[in-house]
Amino acid sequence: MKKLFLLIATLSVMSIGQALAQTKVPESALIGMWRMESFQYEGEDKYVCENEYTQVKIYRANGEYACAEILSSNQGTCKVLPHEYGKYTFKNGQYTEMGRKDNLNLVDKNTFTGTWKTRHDKWKKVANPPKELTDYIMRMCKDSQGNAKTDALIKQYLLNKKK
Repeated sequence: MKKLFLLIATLSVMSIGQALAQTKVPESALIGMWRMESFQYEGEDKYVCENEYTQVKIYRANGEYACAEILSSNQGTCKVLPHEYGKYTFKNGQYTEMGRKDNLNLVDKNTFTGTWKTRHDKWKKVANPPKELTDYIMRMCKDSQGNAKTDALIKQYLLNKKK
């Protein structure tokens, strides 16, 4: 009886392991545009992103990455606020963004979750975003990174810092 129980337990564990292995989402599913669905700081209420605020992340197959905040006003206009632009890697379950090792869990091909400091995010993939929109957001984020000459001018004239 004891041997039968051990055999059943072993087969059950093996079946669960096989099921998990079969449902693993390929890392390439991350490529595309993602919209923040919600976020929650520890100890605070969850914020569901709807009509006035969200964030967007874009991942390209070449390792290019962009993140922007999206705001909508009462007048119906939208603003894209570039947050960052750079490179990402996602290999063997290890995700790195802009040189930072971050927590990213690809739940399925249309959902990922992540944690940044004490904020827990949920993201949904945007189905078939127009190339024009993807390129626009990517370009805005890339252009916002500035360069050494622009940074020096900003520091000198806007931040009151010496060269």
